[in-house]
Amino acid sequence: MPFNIPILLTWLRVALIPLVVGVFYLPTHWLPLADRNLAATLVFIIAAITDWFDGFLARRWNQTSAFGAFLDPVADKLMVAGALLVLVQLDRVNAIIAFIIIGREITISALREWMAQLGATKSVAVSSLGKIKTAAQMTAIPMLLFHDVVLQIDTHYWGEYFLWLAGVLTVWSMFYYLRRAWPLIKEKAQVGN
Repeated sequence: MPFNIPILLTWLRVALIPLVVGVFYLPTHWLPLADRNLAATLVFIIAAITDWFDGFLARRWNQTSAFGAFLDPVADKLMVAGALLVLVQLDRVNAIIAFIIIGREITISALREWMAQLGATKSVAVSSLGKIKTAAQMTAIPMLLFHDVVLQIDTHYWGEYFLWLAGVLTVWSMFYYLRRAWPLIKEKAQVGN
């Protein structure tokens, strides 16, 4: 397993996930709800920044690795799933939208793993649609964690808007990836018969 700054940042992101979740389980007399919202939001934003920064540094310093390529999306998916589950429990996110987003992540991860085994990774490489979906998620989740009004902006309202947008893009991008992989899936199914 290689060890460098980009991979260290990815591990840091994994380590921050329990903080986003755990802050909401602190006793109220230790940290009032508004402070927990702020703390979880700040930790999530730091984790999201490490997501961008580790990829940037890995490319810039030519420190990309197979392990980093594996760990980075795992950290991303854990971060999003953990935050969404907390938001469902806090009744700030509809369980259906959380299921759609988490279910898509599992489906596409499995598809990518299978396509990699077939040597066809490029057919399910990250698309611009997937990047827009991720941007919508990474905008929505901190707003929903913060769950307050700031500078006359209702972060919960806009967080819900961006999360539903992410949900639509999630389904759209899932079908996009499945459609790209379908010829190979069909071919392998015929070979198996």
